[in-house]
Amino acid sequence: MMNVETLRQLSADDFASLGLGEIAYVRPAKLDGHQVWAVYAANGRQVAIMPSRESAWAALAQNDLEVATVH
Repeated sequence: MMNVETLRQLSADDFASLGLGEIAYVRPAKLDGHQVWAVYAANGRQVAIMPSRESAWAALAQNDLEVATVH
């Protein structure tokens, strides 16, 4: 885990890449009028659309990613 001083010295690009390949988040979305679940990388880039919350979480687990929920 990084300490506060290390975090303060990160560049904007380094800060944006924290958690890539380790953490993803899932949030509901609409696609063609249907409820879907969008999966995002730690940097906010959308990486997948899944038909259900369960399938989104399963995909993250299969890829060894920790799930972060967005409220």
